[in-house]
Amino acid sequence: MAKSDSHEHYRSPFNWRYGSDAMRRLWGEAHRRRLWRRIWVVLAAAQAEAGLVTPAQVDDLRAHQDQIDLDRAHALEAELHHDVMAEIRTYAEQCPVGGGIIHLGATSTDVLDNADALRLRAALGLVEKRLRAVLAALANQVERWADVPAMGFTHLQPAEPTTTGYRLAQTAQDLLADWRALRALDVRGKGIKGAVGTSASYAALLDGTGVTPADLEARVMALLDLPAYPVTTQTYPRKQDWQIGTVLAGIAGSLYRFAFDLRVLQSPPIGEWSEPFGTKQVGSSAMPFKRNPVKAENLDSLGRWVAAQVPVLWDNAAHSLLERTLDDSGNRRVVLPGIFLAVDEMLIQAERLITGLQINTDAAARNLAIYGPFAAVERLLMALARAGADRQAMHEHLRQHSLAAWTAVQAGQPNPLIERLCGDDTLRAYVSADAIRAAMHADDYTGDAPQRARALAESVRAALAVPREHNEAANRDTG
Repeated sequence: MAKSDSHEHYRSPFNWRYGSDAMRRLWGEAHRRRLWRRIWVVLAAAQAEAGLVTPAQVDDLRAHQDQIDLDRAHALEAELHHDVMAEIRTYAEQCPVGGGIIHLGATSTDVLDNADALRLRAALGLVEKRLRAVLAALANQVERWADVPAMGFTHLQPAEPTTTGYRLAQTAQDLLADWRALRALDVRGKGIKGAVGTSASYAALLDGTGVTPADLEARVMALLDLPAYPVTTQTYPRKQDWQIGTVLAGIAGSLYRFAFDLRVLQSPPIGEWSEPFGTKQVGSSAMPFKRNPVKAENLDSLGRWVAAQVPVLWDNAAHSLLERTLDDSGNRRVVLPGIFLAVDEMLIQAERLITGLQINTDAAARNLAIYGPFAAVERLLMALARAGADRQAMHEHLRQHSLAAWTAVQAGQPNPLIERLCGDDTLRAYVSADAIRAAMHADDYTGDAPQRARALAESVRAALAVPREHNEAANRDTG
């Protein structure tokens, strides 16, 4: 391990702990510089077609395109204080024939911003692939648990029954919306437009060739297979970064909510869901009995960080004054890789959590037995009203019984509500005790939740069956 990579010095957790190797390589400095060189090669190739440089010069650049020498580039940067110029000189030293025409007519962001767009597109492709896997896993679990009743909670208080599959379908629905938002993103490069976006340097360079700056840009971007913004300043609009960050934060938010629900449902008083737990996994250094929802907590921790990066990207877009300022440069080096690696890690962990999610049906049945009768009071109220009782009077009557039963439950006693209602002469004047008892079993009081859960799972499967657009281009951007 090189000294710069040693744990003797600070290393970002994203460099070794969070995210995949594929995402790390994509945001690595070597890959970034390979993309710069790719852009210089296609720029030279387009200029050769216009008669500005020779095919031999282009061939020389192409032959040395992948020979990245970061040590030499960093040494030059220490003198020049300009990373792009340092890479140009490093590349030129390797190219005795073509070195003199590297970066001809270009400004730094003609290279940097197009390379960033290629990285963003490739990174989104990796995120989309992982999100597909999470959605597929969710669809399986939604269908598996579509019919299994569970106590629903509103305000973190028992409400009415739902099903475990229907509860999972909420997460699937949110992530499906995130997936569609991700696919709707239209990543564009700056194009080849020079120092302030006017293409003045290219107009001077191409004078008399019969080729316009727009022609040259179109050819370069076609070779890169990357659309360009029609209008830019020195940079592509920084709003693009913010739009991408917002979509990533949306994914993080959906996963955050799922993880928070898991944490609540894993608490022993409820105990219906739990994370997969390894046979040798340690829950606490002090308390050997602990089974903490550490993966879900990690998801929430990373999700909170992702959300906090979006305002930085908003500031970059809003503060990109006139034809450009450089006050976005430093934070973009941190925020863009970080936000992708964090979401990458969240999706990796979420797929594992969802696939290995443990559902305790005994706990769900226990909670229904304790709290379900309170929810079933609504069904009894409907039956009483249909039998001719005054709805308002019955509501108050049932409320009094329910509050008395709550007192018993809070004292640790079995829920007495069903027996109290069955013994009430006022209620039995309208419905029989047997009918009251039948109405008060809440495990089948789930409405059309099972059907809706299955329909949502089918919607997910149908969406994932749509071909993945731009996937070939995104794959090329990674290597």
